[in-house]
Amino acid sequence: MTDQEIFERLRAILIETFDIDDAVIQPQARLYEDLDIDSIDAVDLIVKLRPLVGKRLQPEAFKAVRTLQDVIDALQGLIKGDAPEGQDGGAANSAQRPALS
Repeated sequence: MTDQEIFERLRAILIETFDIDDAVIQPQARLYEDLDIDSIDAVDLIVKLRPLVGKRLQPEAFKAVRTLQDVIDALQGLIKGDAPEGQDGGAANSAQRPALS
């Protein structure tokens, strides 16, 4: 899956789920400051992104995410197997939220 394909899926999710204006959805857009995605919204976003990688997404993989491009990079890492998915199945860390500020 290409970065552009991931970005288009992200764009669709942001518009449909969070009612975000298409004009502000750019790779450099900051999740919290520009798109008003808080930690609760981020969890919803992770759930919506799960089908893109075909496996459960762990919050640990998204801790450093600040922009949409960061989300794309994290997803590419998961798709390619380069990013940590969580070694314990997520049970111990399931309450953690990705940092967005």
